[in-house]
Amino acid sequence: MTSREEKIAAFRALYGENRPVSGDYDRSLAAKCANGTFVGKKRGSVTVWRGIPYARAPVGELRWKAPLPPEDNSGVYEAYYNGKTPIQTILDSERASYYPQGEDCLYLNVWSNTSAGENKPVMVFFHGGSYGWGGTADPLYDGLNLVKAHPDVVLVTVGYRTGLMGFVDFSSVRGGEEFPDAPNLGILDEIEALRWVRKNIPAFGGDGELVTIFGESAGGGSVSLLPVIPEARGLFRRVIAQSGSVALTFSRKECGEFTRRLMRESGAEDMADLLRLSESELGAINEKINDFNNFPQRGGALIPLDPYAPYMDGETAGIDLLIGTNADEMNYWIGELGGIVPFKLGMPVKFENDLMLFSPEDKKRAESFIKSRGTRKIWAIAEFYNELIFRLPAIRQAEGHAANGGRVYMYYWTKPSSIPFRRACHAVELAYVFGNLGETIYTGEGVDESLSETAMAAWVQFAKTGDPGTPALSWEPYSVSAHRPTMVLSSSPHTEREPLEEQRRALEPLLSYKINGSYASVSYNVPSVRKGAAIAALAAAGLAAAVFGFFKKK
Repeated sequence: MTSREEKIAAFRALYGENRPVSGDYDRSLAAKCANGTFVGKKRGSVTVWRGIPYARAPVGELRWKAPLPPEDNSGVYEAYYNGKTPIQTILDSERASYYPQGEDCLYLNVWSNTSAGENKPVMVFFHGGSYGWGGTADPLYDGLNLVKAHPDVVLVTVGYRTGLMGFVDFSSVRGGEEFPDAPNLGILDEIEALRWVRKNIPAFGGDGELVTIFGESAGGGSVSLLPVIPEARGLFRRVIAQSGSVALTFSRKECGEFTRRLMRESGAEDMADLLRLSESELGAINEKINDFNNFPQRGGALIPLDPYAPYMDGETAGIDLLIGTNADEMNYWIGELGGIVPFKLGMPVKFENDLMLFSPEDKKRAESFIKSRGTRKIWAIAEFYNELIFRLPAIRQAEGHAANGGRVYMYYWTKPSSIPFRRACHAVELAYVFGNLGETIYTGEGVDESLSETAMAAWVQFAKTGDPGTPALSWEPYSVSAHRPTMVLSSSPHTEREPLEEQRRALEPLLSYKINGSYASVSYNVPSVRKGAAIAALAAAGLAAAVFGFFKKK
């Protein structure tokens, strides 16, 4: 058995079915909710409940339908095991994918020190995974250390439908009109989870009126989108968006390619055919199309065509926002692609494809930025996308919110990973925020314990008060008039004003192109392919999809 197989087997061995409880049980570990009484397990000072259903299982007649609240239930149930991971391909960087998967995946976990009082602020986390991967079973998201260090909060992590089951547009499929919510089911799942939290979290010592939602990557995109959705308003008071913004969305046109691939691979002619597919058949189809999964669809009934607009129009002013990005987001995909060589091969091809979308003036603007960097072209292109995909959308979102009465704080994470070439990559901050410094998948060895304490304290303080400042860390609100004060989170956290101002000014006009992770229609007829026989051979060998997937794996 290989090391990878051993890891997968170890994760699957953690799975269990939460069963009804008969007879006596420890009532100090029980939380009485509308849909049942759930009995958790004690881990030191913290009680943990895993695998609590927050919606009805989205199976059978509910497949590809909006989530429904769970039915009221007076039974008593174990809450010992994580719910299943949503259907996805196995990916080494998404360790939840090792865990057993299934359609029945709408479960959440809760960590609380119930002896530390009642009506505590609640922090609800939505995982990343490019809206196609991820799950609550990933040990990076275990909440024990955060709640142990800060017993005055309750932490919740939420599973939601991803990829094939969570974000697919059936408007072009016969019978698809019966499934109008399918393009954004994962977002609707998150809203249903927040409704459950509002109703039931007092049983765990939390205040349902004082909820902070936070997430990273796709999770950061989710928590940025939820304030613009009327159905979600009032379910939370604060937002922490880590390396994700409203920019992580697709147009209806972009969503169409995934549907075409699904119909081709399944052989289905209409929705009736799709509904007859078994769970195992869906899993097999997903193996072939998961790399082309959609992001949430803008321009429909749920998400506006311009998702920045509610921030610009003051519709979101009632929430507090903490938002930021990492200095070297793109370097994460060095690991996803299998090393620095495929990263160097793929990045220029993506860049040249995006250049074809630009006007002649904006093409010159992009090329000028690359030339002005004074570094190797691969790192200049990486910085181009660090800005255009991550930092500048976060700034646009923050600007609009601050200008219309919303309270905003901005950070820029620069503490690097010790893994070669990764630097301050996408996801590097997660171990610090959760206090899980033994999870070195992104950080490498040599983590900074003091920075983790600082980050945890700031996140918790923001959840409690709307201000991430602590006695040890003064943090100014973000505003244009104050020259954009930004907290640089490093081994020596400090405030900078107008960080990377020249880069911002150079690339802001390109935000209108809404460049994102869609690469389904990428062309190989670009200079870097035509010039290099090796790259052409790579494309011909069918490996190009992996090369162009560097936005799709987190």
